[in-house]
Amino acid sequence: MRRVLFVCLLGLMAWNAGAQSSVKLAKLKYGGGGDWYANKTSLPNLIKFCNQNLKTALAPEEDIVEPGSPELFNYPFVHMTGHGNVVFTEAEALNIRKYLLAGGFLHIDDNYGLDQFVRREMKKVFPELNFVELPFDHPVYKVKYPFPNGLPKVHEHDGKAPQGFGLIWQGRLVCFFSYECDLGNGWEDQAVYNDPEPVRQQALKMGANLVYYAMTSL
Repeated sequence: MRRVLFVCLLGLMAWNAGAQSSVKLAKLKYGGGGDWYANKTSLPNLIKFCNQNLKTALAPEEDIVEPGSPELFNYPFVHMTGHGNVVFTEAEALNIRKYLLAGGFLHIDDNYGLDQFVRREMKKVFPELNFVELPFDHPVYKVKYPFPNGLPKVHEHDGKAPQGFGLIWQGRLVCFFSYECDLGNGWEDQAVYNDPEPVRQQALKMGANLVYYAMTSL
């Protein structure tokens, strides 16, 4: 359970030293049939943005990790996205729980239609916790870049305002769920959705806040 803490410390040491780092971010390959593999250019673009603007030294390519794998503990930040069903086995839910309690961080991005499945499956991980909407003065909205009104809106779905929900364990945010926002779509190559560059930049800055928070809030 100490592996995530160790990986984060290594990342921060490389960050401060300006050195090459083997620390990677990962995308979660979950079961249930949902398209976990969506947004193929998102994480590499976010990593590049963080390395250029936050002076991190993250490895340029993402890894893929399964929720029940012991390799989960190698990543200080794990990103989960998609549109459809999500299913965690009991063993996977337990492994995710241990990962988060050991210092890991899970960002769930609702690409559209993920909400009901995520809420159900994360109850397997933390039966005692509920997602709560984070206030706009929470550190994730200001740790590096200010978002005084919360999450930026990238794509319209049902005409709802974007919301950021969290699972908080003993005062620490361990899981952030971006809803009605399409944050990961905003990280994609510009040619994928032809989003205006100011929208993409806001999405990348918010993503950078999440990465920074994940690696400094141990």
